Amino acid sequence: MKKWILTALAVFAMAAAAPTAFARELELGGQIVGIQIQTEGVLVAGVGAVETAEGSRSPAEEAGVRQGDMIVAVAGEKVRNAGELIAAVGALEGGRAELTVLRSGKLLLLTVEPARSAEDQWMLGMWLRDGISGIGTVTFCDPATGLYGALGHSISDAESGAMVPMENGSITEAEIVSVKPGAAGVPGELNGCADLGRVLGSIERNTEHGIYGHMNRTGDGRLVETGEIRTGPATILATVDGGQTREFSARVSRIYRDGDGEHVMLSVTDPELCARTGGIVQGMSGSPILQDGKLVGAVTHVSVPT
Repeated sequence: MKKWILTALAVFAMAAAAPTAFARELELGGQIVGIQIQTEGVLVAGVGAVETAEGSRSPAEEAGVRQGDMIVAVAGEKVRNAGELIAAVGALEGGRAELTVLRSGKLLLLTVEPARSAEDQWMLGMWLRDGISGIGTVTFCDPATGLYGALGHSISDAESGAMVPMENGSITEAEIVSVKPGAAGVPGELNGCADLGRVLGSIERNTEHGIYGHMNRTGDGRLVETGEIRTGPATILATVDGGQTREFSARVSRIYRDGDGEHVMLSVTDPELCARTGGIVQGMSGSPILQDGKLVGAVTHVSVPT
């Protein structure tokens, strides 16, 4: 009897773009890539207290700054990274900082009164992030244009879950160096190493259906047509060892249709992949799903049994 170790939610990856944007046949992905993005502004990764001579206080929290906020300007002047934000606050020499914050698609103006730290620095009490890196899997590439789709879901802040507005980004060559298998209550993950010196292409859009951009090199992959997903046997293409992409057996057990498109419940049935990873793990997001030799979707999320 087949043992379904983990399940994954899959969504038709090409739903986010117009069908006319693609050739009749697409080049299959499955390869692991490094993902590097520069945020559009400075992400608030967290808020905390500043230790002062009078005790501790949290200027950011007092002003209503929240984890997941994106700071895009100080005193009306655009800031593109954490260094510019820190310099702008320092130039105020303890004066109030008027922050323009992007939250849930809306711009807010928040005034923060800095605190002088025990090290004699003016601080707002925030942890900042202006770039995100990781690994993911390419789903497809249009051989005619180089347009690709990858990851299957948005790049979001790990703490807040908010989709990250991006300034620019790139995908690079990468390889898997180790695997943490999934288990009950633990999703598992692929641990990869990205080669920043070998850029494969740009990241131009970060959407709820994945990341999109253009690749510099195409033409060395398997060409397939797209098709409609159905319940029954399937395969996924994934890289779980070094840089070698392989095809593994799976099964689509349920299909859910809503306003966002088609979502399916996918279970890994391949004994080798189950032994290696325990099923679907983090890092396999974007792995193409095939049925009858056609591209029908992409792995997007891991569902962890307890």
